[in-house]
Amino acid sequence: MEYITILIALLSIFISVALNLYLKGGYRTKNRPPGPSGWPVIGNIFDLGAMPHQSLYKLKSKYGPVMWLKLGSRNTMVIQSAAAAAELFKNHDANFCDRMSFDVFTSHNYDKGSLAMGRYGPFWRILRRICATELMTNKRVNDTVPIRRKCVDQMIKYVEDNEGSEVDLVHLLFLTAFNVIGNLTLSQDLLDPHCKEGHNFYKAMDKFMVWAGTPNFADFLPFLKFMDPQGLKRKMNRDLGQAVEIIAGFVKERMEEKKAGKEKQSKDFLDVVLEYEGDGKEGPQKLSYDKIVIIVLEMFFAGSETTSTTMEWAMAELMRSPEKLQKLKQELNEVIGDNKKVEESDIDRLPYLQAVVKETFRLHPAIPLLLPRNTMQDTNFMGYHIPKNTQVFVNAWAIGRDEESWEDSLAFKPERFLGSNIDYKGQDFQLIPFGLGRRICVGMLLGLRLVYLGLASLVHTFDWEIGSNSGSESIDMNERTGITVRKLVPLKLVPKKRIKMRN
Repeated sequence: MEYITILIALLSIFISVALNLYLKGGYRTKNRPPGPSGWPVIGNIFDLGAMPHQSLYKLKSKYGPVMWLKLGSRNTMVIQSAAAAAELFKNHDANFCDRMSFDVFTSHNYDKGSLAMGRYGPFWRILRRICATELMTNKRVNDTVPIRRKCVDQMIKYVEDNEGSEVDLVHLLFLTAFNVIGNLTLSQDLLDPHCKEGHNFYKAMDKFMVWAGTPNFADFLPFLKFMDPQGLKRKMNRDLGQAVEIIAGFVKERMEEKKAGKEKQSKDFLDVVLEYEGDGKEGPQKLSYDKIVIIVLEMFFAGSETTSTTMEWAMAELMRSPEKLQKLKQELNEVIGDNKKVEESDIDRLPYLQAVVKETFRLHPAIPLLLPRNTMQDTNFMGYHIPKNTQVFVNAWAIGRDEESWEDSLAFKPERFLGSNIDYKGQDFQLIPFGLGRRICVGMLLGLRLVYLGLASLVHTFDWEIGSNSGSESIDMNERTGITVRKLVPLKLVPKKRIKMRN
């Protein structure tokens, strides 16, 4: 009751001040982008709705591709066209590359060691350099082919063992991606039956995703932070704390092995960050223990959810379009042949597979609003005055449906990419599922390889029938929001073996 009384008192004061400013016109600033009128104090929070990327897309027809919102006390600009995205990333990337962390990410100082959520500065640039070297070079991607091959083989074996039974596809895909990251970072399958820590970490990570993806009033109204009215910070402290403790155990074990002189045949990501010494130009010579733990954690958070989400959406779209599924099967049969595994080296010879993945990225970017940016200084953007510390949403979901960029924009048509040079690597602003500029996803190349290999292997090895998640031939394509946007109803399919694999 005491907290409620305090909250009511604070709200009363805040509303009174805001109303006075509103009536005097003091809160209005000329030369801002157009946008819907907001309520005192809360601004446009309710305009976001349950699916913010969809709600903002609907507002585009009225307010245009650059829109202004007031989310509580936070100024927010929304970008919703390829042309506006091009202006941002070509001419203002440096000014718009900062990031203001959400309250839940301050738990256990996660934001201080995070590449995704970290503030732009010397440490961020060091971390970016390390991750880019390990995750974005063709050599490193090629060196890790056996890891992805092993994990996809494990996935196929599981499906074979459950032939004729319903398979929860997204759960299986998530476990596969999770084990790929486990091998890349720690050189082990964390979801192996013998690894108890891996299962506990998986559970804690799943809860982390829930709390991180839940809209938090404390982010819009900072005076509520000390109260944590939704309990999100308390929940994050608990579950992120468990994940930190588990990863810390792996880090300590590896540090002790190095002190004892034990050498591994090949280095994984943990070895790289432990041995980093810097070049003396900026930041620390060595990464602190606490930051190393967070860096390793983020590899799992960033890599598992996005790749598994993309593959689930791709399979769902293919199941809804039997003729396109058959076209992909035909390409795989012709290029790979019967009774042979799909290999990563085959991908360049599978243009329709690549087109299916691109079309999935267009319609279903895993993070539809990307991760919000923050302006580092006052900026003139397309004739509008954008003040420092403005939050910037880039609605990749809306850009993928922009009728000025895409013909028949709501339809799933992989054929649109056949013979097209449009790609998702940072030069084509109408297709930006990984973001662009300084904040482009560093794990893009590794993630793509897994998506291609996993999707092609599932389609080539099995025939699939719709499971109990649909009572008819239609599949529910509604979305569930979080850090990533998954299907609201998980895709459940029944596999039937098509071919007998041989190497």
